Amino acid sequence: MMKLEDIRKNADLLNDIDWEMTPEMAVTLYLEWGNNPALGKNIVRSKKDFSTYFVINTWHEPVIYLVRRNIEDGIELATIKMPEGLKNRFLESVGHNKGVYSIEGEVKGWLKKKLYNA
Repeated sequence: MMKLEDIRKNADLLNDIDWEMTPEMAVTLYLEWGNNPALGKNIVRSKKDFSTYFVINTWHEPVIYLVRRNIEDGIELATIKMPEGLKNRFLESVGHNKGVYSIEGEVKGWLKKKLYNA
């Protein structure tokens, strides 16, 4: 499993990241019932079409995952730990609820800084 440093060194992977993709959008786009032109979204035509995006999983220890999803599978490419303060603020913002969340706000800013400015 890749780490933050591995992503930072991989220009092709960095260019593939869809910073606007959310877990909900990915499910809608890549499940058959959501892959519908009437919804006004991009259409997935084959398993060669994929999205690469970040999610935060709080089911155990809060962790950021870089996920690559197509119509067949979702693969976790990287695991990124958040600094303690950021992790605590994020957990507060979601009421310490367990789930899978989009990256946004402070977490998204921190991640972009780590990937592009380090």
